[in-house]
Amino acid sequence: MTDRLQLPGITWLRVSPKYVVVDVSGYVVFAVIAIVVTSIPALVSQLTPLWLIPAAVLVIMIIVIAFVPRRVRSIGYQLRDDDLLFRRGILFQRFVSVPYGRMQLVDISRGPVSRALGLSDLRFVTAAASSGVAIPGLPINDAEALRDRLVALAETRRVGL
Repeated sequence: MTDRLQLPGITWLRVSPKYVVVDVSGYVVFAVIAIVVTSIPALVSQLTPLWLIPAAVLVIMIIVIAFVPRRVRSIGYQLRDDDLLFRRGILFQRFVSVPYGRMQLVDISRGPVSRALGLSDLRFVTAAASSGVAIPGLPINDAEALRDRLVALAETRRVGL
């Protein structure tokens, strides 16, 4: 299976390394909220053992954040002749092949942190609900060029349907 996914002469295109900042900032916001919420019982009851819960949340979030750079490096995509192949994940890898002719919507979205870093997410949807794919962390110019290319490819492939 991996031989089919590693095509000769075609390399995986990667997302911007700046996407690490976007991902880490989301986890930091979540961690702060989770720690505050889990600290409330310890503050209210004055029971020292209850402080283990926010401490555990903090340790777990530090471990999760430590893996973010590696997880971002695992995101990649290939433009092949008939489809776009997308991959992500470290422990649980996901490979999705989206045929150009089946693409119904190609969308660019940008959150506040992504916008500040000049990044965007490219999302495309097919008729199958489970095949919606988002390529995060693309520089805006790359995302717009890829969107235009995918729309053009989808239009030429859709003619035969």
